[in-house]
Amino acid sequence: MPKVLRIDKGVEEGIQELLKFLLESKKVKGVFALKRINEKGAVAYSLITDPALLKDVLPFFPLMPANAAKLLSHFTLIGPLNEPIAVVARPCELRAFIELVKRKQGYLENFLFISSTCGGVYPLKMAVNGELNEKIPQYWEAIKKGGNAPDIRDTCKGCEHFLPYTADITVALIGKKDIDKRCEIFLNTDKGEKSVDGMKGEVIKGEIETKEVKDLKSERKEEKEKLFREVKVEEFGMKGLIETFGRCIGCRGCRKACPICFCGLCFFDSQVNEYKPHTYEIELEKRKGLRVPPDTLFYHLGRLTHMSVSCVGCGMCADVCPANIPLSTIFLKVGESVQDVFDYLPGKDVEEKVPVTTFEPEELAEVEK
Repeated sequence: MPKVLRIDKGVEEGIQELLKFLLESKKVKGVFALKRINEKGAVAYSLITDPALLKDVLPFFPLMPANAAKLLSHFTLIGPLNEPIAVVARPCELRAFIELVKRKQGYLENFLFISSTCGGVYPLKMAVNGELNEKIPQYWEAIKKGGNAPDIRDTCKGCEHFLPYTADITVALIGKKDIDKRCEIFLNTDKGEKSVDGMKGEVIKGEIETKEVKDLKSERKEEKEKLFREVKVEEFGMKGLIETFGRCIGCRGCRKACPICFCGLCFFDSQVNEYKPHTYEIELEKRKGLRVPPDTLFYHLGRLTHMSVSCVGCGMCADVCPANIPLSTIFLKVGESVQDVFDYLPGKDVEEKVPVTTFEPEELAEVEK
C-alpha cells in the first residue's frame, strides 16, 4: 500500500497548502496549475513563482481551458527544465504529455506531477455562457458519491482511465465524502515522498482503488459503450463519413486544441494542399460541383490516421468544434480499435514505444489474415 499524507483541511485548501510548502521550502521553483484570473471566475493555466498568488489557484476546478500537455510541451520543446516545477494536471493531460515526450516533443526532467482521481470537466461553452458556477456544487456532490456529475463532457462520462498512471502524487477525490474537511495525498514515487518531507500532516497507509473507484469504472465503461452506440461509428461507411464530417467548416480548431497534433506546419495548411484557381477548374470539370472549403473528409481521415494510436480521449477536439461534430467519441472509438491491435495504452508507460515508431519483422499476423 502506498503512503498517504492526510491533511485535516478541505481538498482545495490542502493542495494550496502543499503547493505553498513546495515553493517556500524551495523544493520547486514554480507551480503550474489552474488559477482564477478575474472576478467573474474565469480560469487559465498559469505558472506561479510567488506563494502569495497561490490563494487563487483552483487545482481541480472542473474545466479544461486547454490540454496542459500542449503547454508543458512548449516549456520543454528545446530541452528539459533547469529547475523543478510542480504541475497539477488531470490524468488524460499527463498521458498526453507522456505521448509527446515519446515523440521528442518535450522532456520529463524536473517536473513533479500532481494529479487526482478525476471527476471529469464541463464543456467550455458553460464557462462562456455563465452556466458553470451554478454547476460546481452538484459536481462536488457527485464526486463525494463516486458518480458522474450531470452535464460533464461526454468523453469524461465514458473515461475509464481517471486514475493517473505517472503522477508522483495523487489526490483522492472520487467517493471521498469528507473532501471538504480532509485531504488525502497519495505518495506514489520516491520523488513524491521526498517532496512532502517536513510538511505537517499524518502519514498513513491507504488504497487508491476503493470500491467507489471500481464502481465508477464500471459505470463509465457502460457510458462509453452508450456513446459508441449513439454515434454508430462502425456503421458509418462512406455515406456516414460524408454526412458527419460534411458539417465541418474548416476552422481546424480541433487540430489546434489536440494535445497530440504537434506539426509546426500542418500539411492541410501548407501550399502543397492549397486550392488554386486551376485546381478548382479541374475539380469542377470532373464533378460539376465542389464543396467549399474542400477536402474536409480527407482532413479528418488524415487526423484519425495520425492521432488514433496516441489519442487519450481528452475531449478537447469536440469541445472546440463550432459544428458540434462528435469528434471525441469518433476518435475514442477509432483510437481504442487501433490501440487494441497493438495492445497499447497511450501515456501509461513512458518506456513503452509508440507502435508506429517501431518495426517488427513479424507483426499484425492476425490482422493480415
